[in-house]
Amino acid sequence: MSDRVRLLLVRTLYTQPTSLAIGAANGAVSSFAAAILSGERLIYILAAVLTVIAAARVGLALYLPAHSVARDARKLESAYEVGAFAYSAVLGLIAAASMMLELSAAIQLLMVANTLGYGIGICARNAGRPVIALGQLLLVVAPIMIACLMLGGIAMFLLAANMLLLLPAMSSITLNVFRVLRDSIAEAERSQELARRMQVLARTDVVTGLANRAGLNHALVETLVELPDDGALGLFWIDLDRFKEVNDLLGHQVGDRVLAEIGRRLRASLPAGDTVARFGGDEFVICTRVADKRACERIAGLIQSEITRVIRLDHERLEMQASIGIACLPEDGQDADALMKAADLALYHAKANGKNQACFFDRAMTRDLVRRREIETELRLALQRDELSIFFQPIVDLDTGKIRTFEALVRWFHPEKGELKPDEFIPVAEESGVIVTLGNWITAQAARAAAQWPADVTLAVNLSPLQIKASGAALGILNALRDAKLDPRRLELEVTESLFLEDSPVVRGFVEELSAAGVQFALDDFG
Repeated sequence: MSDRVRLLLVRTLYTQPTSLAIGAANGAVSSFAAAILSGERLIYILAAVLTVIAAARVGLALYLPAHSVARDARKLESAYEVGAFAYSAVLGLIAAASMMLELSAAIQLLMVANTLGYGIGICARNAGRPVIALGQLLLVVAPIMIACLMLGGIAMFLLAANMLLLLPAMSSITLNVFRVLRDSIAEAERSQELARRMQVLARTDVVTGLANRAGLNHALVETLVELPDDGALGLFWIDLDRFKEVNDLLGHQVGDRVLAEIGRRLRASLPAGDTVARFGGDEFVICTRVADKRACERIAGLIQSEITRVIRLDHERLEMQASIGIACLPEDGQDADALMKAADLALYHAKANGKNQACFFDRAMTRDLVRRREIETELRLALQRDELSIFFQPIVDLDTGKIRTFEALVRWFHPEKGELKPDEFIPVAEESGVIVTLGNWITAQAARAAAQWPADVTLAVNLSPLQIKASGAALGILNALRDAKLDPRRLELEVTESLFLEDSPVVRGFVEELSAAGVQFALDDFG
């Protein structure tokens, strides 16, 4: 039997203080009635002792379960056991005394019937602890049996024998009730434990062992409930920069090990009471009690240092970076949803401004986000409505003075806002993924125009790193050239220098496939 089941069985002794009080009152009233009717001093004394014991038992039954001792099964059981045995012994002595003093038949019947009824009833009430129940039965029956034997006579011997047979019968009933009660409690505990485990699993991330999104939401609600009115919280939303490349280059198993290691570092570096969760993918969220924004800055620095520390897995040496969005309570929100939205916006700006940095939430970010989302939505519509145009900027050969190349430049003429500069919508296109569709459209439109130029004039097109890394990027460009009937050797793709520093197999495959077809490459913004 587990300690938990034993504790619950012991608590059954205390679950019905009302029945205990009624039984105590019945015993006290009956005893004093016998004393008053008989006038015997001994009965008065025993009745007074019984009443004191009964009052003490009722008081303990009301007091103990509400205090710390309620978690200690041994102390609870011992306290009940002493009172139960004392009460039963005195009650049995009163019944025996009424017989030995040869009080009136009515008084003897009152006390013997009351005592035996108590003993039989207690076997069911206290069956959760059979030793106590059967001990009480023995203590009420034994004095009466002894009195019967001392008084003598066939009737008394038969009464004693009858009570002797009562002991095994009630023992069997008590033990059966105990087994049913024990098994029911044990089964209920197993069900509750299973439910608790299922709840823990539902709130735990299997890769890192940290709280998952559901666990984070639960922890945030609990933290906010427990937070004092003047308390402050810092919420840190962390996104691992370029984590997708780890999965692409080394596989998802290595990626999971990286996530587990970063989760372990974050958990170990923060107090046990702080919430550290994996929100999903390569994102983590930390909620911690802080004094002010300066404390948040220190924590952000700690997070960055833990993440950027070299990770060694087998033969791999990995260096990670992270962008962090920070929101503070009460300045940036009063509830979990508001804090999460604020931290998400701050993370968005941290990533948009170059990544590998921490950014605090600012109210202006909300307005900026609304504008960016408007641009994203309208840009998608602009591609469908042909609101975009391609302009060509000539590049002259200084030696000959002739135009050698035309660089394709995109312009957006919004029907309401007028001309929008590329630096207004290109960053939004890159962040939203629309850049892939936009880049393919630019390449296709420019190739059609270039096919009409003299054969010695080439076309230059800028490519976004996201477009290059998109699935089937090289094939899309070759199809655009084929549809436009433009020789691949007349196309020059301008890419950023940083793209080649990544040493990505996706980038290498893109360059090799197009180079084999004759497409030229040039570095844009070199140096």
